[in-house]
This record gives sequence, structure tokens and C-alpha cells, in this order.
Amino acid sequence: LHLEILVDRMLREFKVEANVGAPQVAYRETIRKSVQAEGKFIRQSGGKGQYGHVIVELEPGDTGSGFEFVSKIVGGSVPREYISPAEQGMKEACESGILAGYPVIDVKVTLVDGSYHDVDSSEMAFKIAGSMAMRNAVMKAAPVLLEPMMKVEVEVPEDFLGDVMGDLNSRRGQIEGMGSEDGIAKVTAKVPLAEMFGYATDIRSKTQGRGIFSMEFKTYDEVPRNVAEAIIAKNQGNA
Repeated sequence: LHLEILVDRMLREFKVEANVGAPQVAYRETIRKSVQAEGKFIRQSGGKGQYGHVIVELEPGDTGSGFEFVSKIVGGSVPREYISPAEQGMKEACESGILAGYPVIDVKVTLVDGSYHDVDSSEMAFKIAGSMAMRNAVMKAAPVLLEPMMKVEVEVPEDFLGDVMGDLNSRRGQIEGMGSEDGIAKVTAKVPLAEMFGYATDIRSKTQGRGIFSMEFKTYDEVPRNVAEAIIAKNQGNA
């Protein structure tokens, strides 16, 4: 509603038209187990070919760590000049998403081995091999979707508490606290952002305009399997 008002004002007062789309949820991807995987990119044609080959170990990282890369290459199985391109390929694969097209976060990848060709190896070949290794590893490492969870605080007259609680539960909300003062009930809940679109309108209608709420980001939680499967299927259909 606030966005609609702002868009209308921009058009009336500043003659600026805005393209407004449906709100998008900033999902993320991560992994739940440690694996080893490889990426091998080989193209042989008439002249100079392409050859890049890396073996990586992928493991869950600390919360908030993003993408962490370590090289344990010894003995020159992957020459020094190809390590950075391989890392870049892995990083870009994470940024573009692997399971459902959302950025992969909180993973640690270790380059442990690989091989090269004196003539055919190149930075690009190792970048592609790095990307292939990361994609293979993530899909083996029990990948999951994460969704932003919001801290939602609602204040409503006690008469409407039952309806509001039921509505929060229907939005996959987890009630974390309740209280009451002077006939006003206060509820604190953790609710997925994906379920909060349109809530301002809904709470007004459920409380005859007397309910208010605030919302702020709290954390990322794993998306329930049935919900995640629907999101993944939808994104694959749009690919």
C-alpha cells in the first residue's frame, strides 16, 4: 500500500513512471554435509585444446561466513597461475546459485588436487573446471534452501487475538511471546518473509482497523521440504 502511494505521487508530482513488480524474497542456498567432488573440462579439437581439472572438498561454513576458499595444492598438480581462476569459477557458481538459482552462502571449499596439460591448459579452462566442481559438490552435499525470517510484533485488542494467532500460524509463524496490557494483546512471532506479503491489509480487516504490527529481519532458516520443492520446481520451470 505504501509503495502504491509513492508510485502514484512520483507520477503526479514528478511525472516519473516507475516499473513495479511483485516483491521478491531473497532466498539463499547452503549445504548440510561435507563431500569431495571434481570438475574436469576437456576440449580436444584440431589445434590447441582446453584442459582444466580440479578436485575439491566442500564443507558447511560458519553462519555468516559466506564463501571461503583454501588451496592445499602441493607439488604443482595445479600450477599457481591456475588456482585463482579456479577459485573465481567456484565463487561465480555460488553467486549465481546451484540448487534453485539463489546465492550459495556459508560454505568452505578446499582445492586439494587436480591436473593440467602443458599445452592445452588455460586460465579459462580452470575457471570452467572450478565452476563444474562447485556445482557437482553442492548437489552432492545435501543442499537446502534458506529463507529470511522476520521478527513480527503485533498489537491488537484482546477480542481479536484468536483470529490474529490463527492467521500467524497459517503463515508458518512461530509464536515466541505473548502479553496483555489494558485490553491490548501483544504477540511476538517469527514468520517467513514470503508469508508476510499483504499482511498490512489482512490485519486491518481482521481487527476492524485496530491492529498494528512491526516487522524486522531476524535470521535465515531452512525452508520446509514441501515448500522448497515448490520453489525449486517453479524456478526450474522459469529457467
